Amino acid sequence: MRRVQLLIVVLLLSIAAFAATGVRQAAVQPFPKTLINAQYVYVTSYDGDQFDPRLLPEDRAAIANVQDAVQKWGRYTLVYRAQDADMILIVQSRPSEDVLAVYDAHIPGSSYMWRAMGREGLQKNETPLVSQLQRAVDQAGK
Repeated sequence: MRRVQLLIVVLLLSIAAFAATGVRQAAVQPFPKTLINAQYVYVTSYDGDQFDPRLLPEDRAAIANVQDAVQKWGRYTLVYRAQDADMILIVQSRPSEDVLAVYDAHIPGSSYMWRAMGREGLQKNETPLVSQLQRAVDQAGK
């Protein structure tokens, strides 16, 4: 009986250690070195650009919030056409989770190169997902 209890404790500790490792890895997702020299950024959503009348109001607001945060950051210049960009930031804002994904504008149809997700991550005046992007870019630039 004592062996079974010890085995359960070891198993639970192993699961906890594995889960903690996964959290740390997600928190420090590396930014791709291929985009470290990007200068021009286009912000859009998965469902269309900010001027698309069919776009959900939440996504339109997320685009504006990310544009504001990028301008305040000062590292990149915003452009308003995808063909003028080096990097594309695609956002999605839903009640359950917000998404900020980074794509290389020079590789059409590619999958994202960096992504962050979280609840209320793209709100006005507070965009923690953009803050995560800033930290990732800063770490990649060192």
